[in-house]
Amino acid sequence: MVKKAFISILAFILVFSLAGCGKTAGSEAKDKKIKVGIRSSELRTWEFIKEKAKKEGLDLELVTFNASVDPNQVLAEGDIDVNAFQHIAYLTSFNEKNGTDIVPIGTTIIAPLGLYSKKYKSLDEIPKNAKIAVPNDATNWGRALLLLQEAKLIKVVDNFDGNGGVDKIKENPKNIEIVPVDGAATPRVMDDVDASIINNGVAVEAGLYLKDAIIHESATAKPYINVIAARKEDADRPELKKLVKIYQTDEVANFIKKTYKGNYIPTFIPLEELKTFKDAYKN
Repeated sequence: MVKKAFISILAFILVFSLAGCGKTAGSEAKDKKIKVGIRSSELRTWEFIKEKAKKEGLDLELVTFNASVDPNQVLAEGDIDVNAFQHIAYLTSFNEKNGTDIVPIGTTIIAPLGLYSKKYKSLDEIPKNAKIAVPNDATNWGRALLLLQEAKLIKVVDNFDGNGGVDKIKENPKNIEIVPVDGAATPRVMDDVDASIINNGVAVEAGLYLKDAIIHESATAKPYINVIAARKEDADRPELKKLVKIYQTDEVANFIKKTYKGNYIPTFIPLEELKTFKDAYKN
């Protein structure tokens, strides 16, 4: 009788232990599921990464946002684990404006900004008093002004901080009229202006490629290197570090080059180098 009772107790302990182990394994599996906020322009890249990550034991859920939703806000609220849609200058500006603490955990690509026109094919053709549309958020507006300066159409102020605004133009010999519009609308207004400066991701969605641009940014424009970002308290999560490592492989880089035909340039640099991105404005 005692022996039977003892065996029953052992069986109970064994079952309880196995149930506990099952729960732990399930929790670990749950911990390895990562919600990634992206724009549709990079969906093909992330679908490719999702398959690679699955083989590495990571379960990615891709959450696609349109232009009316800022994935940083969604990340700050904890509804996704990371996002990958923005350059470091935009992320810095968002944190400053919203009091958030979102940090880059890895670099991804540069998506060069371009000047596009349906009326003109070269900078020399752009007339005096031309209307040029630019994205109206501060960082991309500033980015657009730097591109126009590189094109020698304007000159920005000496203490330029990377943010846009009509007061950031020091010299404007052709009296160019800057028309700020929502970034997503920059391709749509091309019929109404002489030229439009369009973010690369938006250009891709509109069927435009860098080869179509009159001029575009250099691939070494450090403030505009895109990043995978996370909340600061999550930055050291092993599965997020693993995700960055998967992204920054030659296989992914080659996929991006082939798929986007040069529109996106894979750029994998140490995060330390991003800390000095504001120095680029002085140069």
